[in-house]
Amino acid sequence: MTRTGLMLAAAAFALAACDETTQSAGLGGPFLSPLPDNIVAIADPKQDLDAVKVDPVDGCLVYRHVGPVETTFLPLRNKQGRPICTRAPAETTPAT
Repeated sequence: MTRTGLMLAAAAFALAACDETTQSAGLGGPFLSPLPDNIVAIADPKQDLDAVKVDPVDGCLVYRHVGPVETTFLPLRNKQGRPICTRAPAETTPAT
């Protein structure tokens, strides 16, 4: 492989690592800005409330946790430890 080919492969690899977790919470960003006061009031203060968004899978709020190894999204929890969701969980009916 030529030097140019290696450079292009390295550039493509570097760009593939960019995702929404590295984006700011500015206008049009993926995060709720500003966070509603009622959510701030019930959320556990140990969580980062600067980068909160709604998980499209279950409708619950998640926040960006920056750890020593990786940055990931964790469920936003209230002071009692329960997740904060925008809709009630679907009821499961027992199979008959």
